[in-house]
Amino acid sequence: MVVPLSLGLRRSTTHMPTTPLNDNAGVIAPAPVLYGIAFAVGFTAEKIAPIRLLPFPAGACLGFGFIVVAIAVVMSAFRAITQAHTASDARKSTTKIVTTGPFRLSRNPTYLSLTLLLIGVGFAISSLWVLVSVVPAVVATQSGVILREERYLKEKFGGVYISYATKVRRWL
Repeated sequence: MVVPLSLGLRRSTTHMPTTPLNDNAGVIAPAPVLYGIAFAVGFTAEKIAPIRLLPFPAGACLGFGFIVVAIAVVMSAFRAITQAHTASDARKSTTKIVTTGPFRLSRNPTYLSLTLLLIGVGFAISSLWVLVSVVPAVVATQSGVILREERYLKEKFGGVYISYATKVRRWL
């Protein structure tokens, strides 16, 4: 049996619980895609009109440091998400507000890690263009992902999310 779409619910014939069809944040794209596009644009600009940042090995060492921190943050965030048994994909339904691990310090540690990663790559390959590409990546993520997620979480979890958001900063 299928419930009419106008009710916003989907029911399978195997008597699974109902779930709203639009129980997600409605993000414009996954954040890794936005950061990937920004990197591609920055890398292309670097190939067309190179602008070097730091000489090797200084840039590579600095970049490597950012990359290591980014990996540590995202691994810790995914561990906390997995332990909470909720979705890590913003296009899927969230079942819990995660407040452990890096989520104690940032409401968006995975996006923070993407930012650190892109900064690290920019320094590692000594590309000003890749470093500059961080700005549109952050702006697109803020407006097309984070603000939509926050609206969704406020609607879904109400005071629980609002209380968390007042205690923990959006980025860091």
